[in-house]
Amino acid sequence: MHRAWWVAAVTFVALVGAAGFRATPGVLMNPLHAEFGWSMGTISAAVSVNLALYGLTSPFAAALMERFGIRRVVSVALLVVAAGSGLTVFMTASWELILCWGVLVGLGTGSMALAFVATVTSAWFVKHRGIVTGVLTAGGAAGQLVFLPALASIADSVGWRIAALTVAAAALVVVPLVAWLLRDRPEDIGLLAYGATKPQPRPVITVSAGRRAIQVLASAARTRNFWLLAAGFAICGATTNGLVGTHFIPAAMDHGMGETAAASLLALVGVFDIAGTIFSGWLTDRLDSRVLLGAYYGLRGLSLFALPSLFAGTTQPSMLVFIVFYGLDWVATVPPTVALCRRYYGTAGPIVFGWVFASHQVGAAFAAVAAGIVRDQLGNYDLAWYIAGLLSCAAAALSLLMLATRRRAATPEPAMAA
Repeated sequence: MHRAWWVAAVTFVALVGAAGFRATPGVLMNPLHAEFGWSMGTISAAVSVNLALYGLTSPFAAALMERFGIRRVVSVALLVVAAGSGLTVFMTASWELILCWGVLVGLGTGSMALAFVATVTSAWFVKHRGIVTGVLTAGGAAGQLVFLPALASIADSVGWRIAALTVAAAALVVVPLVAWLLRDRPEDIGLLAYGATKPQPRPVITVSAGRRAIQVLASAARTRNFWLLAAGFAICGATTNGLVGTHFIPAAMDHGMGETAAASLLALVGVFDIAGTIFSGWLTDRLDSRVLLGAYYGLRGLSLFALPSLFAGTTQPSMLVFIVFYGLDWVATVPPTVALCRRYYGTAGPIVFGWVFASHQVGAAFAAVAAGIVRDQLGNYDLAWYIAGLLSCAAAALSLLMLATRRRAATPEPAMAA
């Protein structure tokens, strides 16, 4: 077996492990509200910081991986996630929630965000890049959601603190695997990337990782396609992690559904997300990524328009249909977006995708807070679902606008190089 598959396997495990704490906001919002009396808006603010840092850290983490290696960056990131998760059990004030849940976990998980996937697949795969991107993306997103029933059960039976410590332990367990199996580049151990016929060029880095990330942003920001990708992905984040991932469980509980049942539904989204994202990766290797994005966003918008009428005290067949449909589309947008960043920006593609992903998380952060405020002011989430549906349709239009631009060559070096 080619070593690339072992690297992909440990990357998958690391993404699932890091996803554990990111699964907890929806589960712990009500227990924190009940114990400390913090409003949903206050708790959502901590989620917002987490989501924003998760995205804004991504391009800098990609540049750090380029300079210091994937293994070092990921090992440190997992330790930061474990520290942030574990320290939450000692908090007594809302600012401590923001520090632990927002800052520490946001920085740690941001270092293993989807730019990590783009870096690994760019370094280790030439053949099957799309489908491997789909599998790894599905692992992170589905891992986040599949943790939900277990965490909800733990929080119900023994308290939210034990749930947080469980996640810290899960992140720590992954560290030895990363140190043992993960390698930075195939050329470092005398191999070629899977499907490659010659060694891939190694970027010559002469500046700091932070400056490298800013230089890549400055160059990419001069292109129209960067802004189309970033705007569409911001809406993607707002309509997944920010809204559904954070507020689906509280919204279901508003209609009389139990927390564990609501968490199980959200976990089921993760199950179907695996199939949808892997299939999206397969399609990305074969079809125009711009058309795929337009279809994914448009279908998501239609499903969100229907969601407010589907909530009930028990799980109805119509809700299960939504879960299946929405799950298939949850992060299916990632493989074509990664492919377009690589197509338009060449070797700087992983860092460019890091910035595009940052816009994803800014959108998620805004939606997390906005939806919490809507709930506090109106007593329900209906307006938030309808606005999300409209935004998804707008993202479909933005994606299809890229069809009007001819294919660009990769932005020439040294514009994208240090």
